[in-house]
Amino acid sequence: MKSGINLIKSVCLIVLAFFLFLSCNQTSEQYFTQSVEIPPNASKEEIVELSTRVLPHSRQVKWFNDEFFGFIHYGPNTYTGREWGTGDEDAALFNPGDLDTDQWCRLMKEAGMKRVIMVVKHHDGYCLWQTRYTNHSVASSPWKSGEGDVLRELVQSAEKYGLRVGVYLSPADLYQIESEEGYYGNGSKFTERTIPRNVEDRPFEDQRSFTCQVDDYNEYFLNQLFELLTEYGPIYEVWFDGANPKPGTGQTYNYEAWFDLIRTLAPDAVIFGKGPDARWCGNEAGATREAEYNVVPLPVSPSEFDWPDMTDENIAGRENITEDTEYFHYLPVETNTSIRHGWFWRNDDEQQVRSADDVFDIYERSVGGNSIFLLNIPPNPKGQFSSRDAKVLKDVGRKISEVYGAQIPFEKKSMNGRVTDQNASTWWSPSYENDALEIQLDEEVSVNRFVVREAIARRGERVEKHILEARLDGEWVQVAEGQTIGHKRILRFPAVITDALRLIISKSRATPCISEVSVHYYDEPPKPVVIRKNKDGKIELGVGTSFSWKNHGETDLSQPIYYTLDGSEPTVSSIRYEKPFALPSGGYLKAKAIVGEQGGAVNEQYIGMSADDFAIKAPAIEGQDPQVVIDGNYYSSWVYEGGAAWLTIELGQPKEIGGFKYVPANRDGAYIESYKVEISNDGKVWKTIKEARFGNIVNDPSPRVVLFDTKVETAYIRFSALKGPGQRQKTGIAELEILPPLD
Repeated sequence: MKSGINLIKSVCLIVLAFFLFLSCNQTSEQYFTQSVEIPPNASKEEIVELSTRVLPHSRQVKWFNDEFFGFIHYGPNTYTGREWGTGDEDAALFNPGDLDTDQWCRLMKEAGMKRVIMVVKHHDGYCLWQTRYTNHSVASSPWKSGEGDVLRELVQSAEKYGLRVGVYLSPADLYQIESEEGYYGNGSKFTERTIPRNVEDRPFEDQRSFTCQVDDYNEYFLNQLFELLTEYGPIYEVWFDGANPKPGTGQTYNYEAWFDLIRTLAPDAVIFGKGPDARWCGNEAGATREAEYNVVPLPVSPSEFDWPDMTDENIAGRENITEDTEYFHYLPVETNTSIRHGWFWRNDDEQQVRSADDVFDIYERSVGGNSIFLLNIPPNPKGQFSSRDAKVLKDVGRKISEVYGAQIPFEKKSMNGRVTDQNASTWWSPSYENDALEIQLDEEVSVNRFVVREAIARRGERVEKHILEARLDGEWVQVAEGQTIGHKRILRFPAVITDALRLIISKSRATPCISEVSVHYYDEPPKPVVIRKNKDGKIELGVGTSFSWKNHGETDLSQPIYYTLDGSEPTVSSIRYEKPFALPSGGYLKAKAIVGEQGGAVNEQYIGMSADDFAIKAPAIEGQDPQVVIDGNYYSSWVYEGGAAWLTIELGQPKEIGGFKYVPANRDGAYIESYKVEISNDGKVWKTIKEARFGNIVNDPSPRVVLFDTKVETAYIRFSALKGPGQRQKTGIAELEILPPLD
């Protein structure tokens, strides 16, 4: 296998085709699959228009049409409570009590998912299939006497429930880093090697082999890819995580060899991550962009895979197409988040689980925002989805089915028949500027959702702005507006009673091609409650304008809010919120809006003790006031550079405490990854009660709650050995809240 040859040939053929087209025919349109090089001397408008002629590959079209995927994080971390393992975990630690992959797939199917991607090896290096190439796997587990194979069982269950399977294989591998004979970063030379490497008594049925220039770790990685793609297929996505818990080893990755192997063995597989087919959305919280363009401008050839993660709010608008743009590449986005606060299961009490309303909101924003939605559901130590997660999946599936499983009927006039035939190869285009696609409903009804799709498989992404109007009392009134459309746009707006709607494309890079529209109604629940402290340190509640894991946006009191402090579910018999209130001793607050018979999503939050009587000490740093760590303001922060930091909080008098909440600094990329917690009654003699690390803090810098195994009484609490992630020399804290015991 000559690494990268196939991909480079593809780009060269596309470029050649483009120049032949320019020289022979300037009037007809030519389309390009996935990539095109921008010709020299093209004007800005010509370049922008060229972006509309870059089409998705058929594998990407199939991927997009599946829309909603399940993600499975399962492994040693499930049994240790960590987000990132260390690589030195005992292989026997993994021991499912009652693995039930049928339950996983049945619930994902009920949720409306079409695919499932399983983490078969996370950064700790532990493998959940019967690999030939390491003993750090299920083969060394007491589960099924070492004969168990989680991936095999998942593949069988997925086939039973009609789900397509993908695999997440972490390039980073702490087991191979930390082991004495590990391959990762061992300094081995790149030489010509044959993939797969033969293992005695474990022959492959697939007799194909490949040669490539690789070192020890890349050979190991390719051998495992070969196993996964030939013995567990068909595989429809290969997911490469860019995170690395221990950079600086000198290990490099031969992406071209990896991708060529995948293209040969799994031609229908979308390659996610640092690769040619799909990209990260830029966050792990389920946030989406208002304008999501999937034809992205690149300063280098797509075959080089040499560009940073695209995390900005605007990545491919007109202003991002500059003189540095050399190529356009179709690279659609994958919105990923977890149903729980964390990628792995930790427990069934403290670890928060998203509500069905929250997940449904992300579904509408992602699937309805020119993206797909990848939702993680981590199994518990038994090997099953916990009951809270299962209920959310069922409720989300019911919502999707009720709202989008049927549509409000409308007349199939000749002008819009092409948008109702469910044929992506037909479309409506406006006949003149500001021409509108008018939809005459069969009767006057209440509507609040409008779905529109472009013919991306045949005509690319074109629309930049659009408006939806409803006919109200004989007058056309704007009810919604949006920017990009692409695969799908779900316009959401307050319910109106109307008998007609019309879609106006107000800005487009080329003639719009609308392939499908539909009209829907969602009986929306009350809004989600936002919990926060005001400048006086009092608890303030309000309903937010959108769902998010932690919403700090504008709120209002347009809907009644009820709350509890004892861990029970709020009802109309609970305390009704009227005005901000003090909670000096802290506690566990649950709140939700209730309107009539309908209740909204429950928001629950650990509230720290009042810090009015606290004092804090820290290393003296010019321009840095450690007092901001306990001022109740999440938007101020203390940052320390130059080694392990420490802070001591004097509580004023001995208090019983149950844990703490760490809010990462909101500037300079200053985070804490590892820490030690000590307590003292005199500030002189200290006792260590916790020593741990926050996993994945860079990609998920959300507040972290740490509960101690048992409550403790102390007058002082010291946070020491504070270290940043990887090689970073900065540590930072926006807020440290001391939590009371919850019993």
